[in-house]
Amino acid sequence: MKTKIYKNTKLTWIAVGLAFFTSIAYVLIALRALPIGLSDPSAEGGIIIFIAAGCYLLGGLLILLQRKWLLIIGILINALVILFFFNMYQARSEVMFSTGGLITKIPQILLEVTLIILVVKSWLTKNN
Repeated sequence: MKTKIYKNTKLTWIAVGLAFFTSIAYVLIALRALPIGLSDPSAEGGIIIFIAAGCYLLGGLLILLQRKWLLIIGILINALVILFFFNMYQARSEVMFSTGGLITKIPQILLEVTLIILVVKSWLTKNN
């Protein structure tokens, strides 16, 4: 039986909360309750917005499994999402700095930092 890589800490729950918050924000964007600077958010993303919401919901649950390899995969996928967003919309400030853009990207960046800290803490704890 595999053991947990770290204890459930406040930081773990912060990461889960950030992932859930991001998931909810994506659903609100898809339902047009959260503006993103586009007249029709589904025109450019369609179902992908709901897929992103589901992925962040699942990712938040997977954080609770406390497996370092899952956290590392989460770090990589989350980084790609952030980079794709900035790459796609770098010339469109109405999207980049929209309410929806900021409400999704700020928690995603904080989630990225939190996941990195959890992985580093697990390595430091294991080496001591």
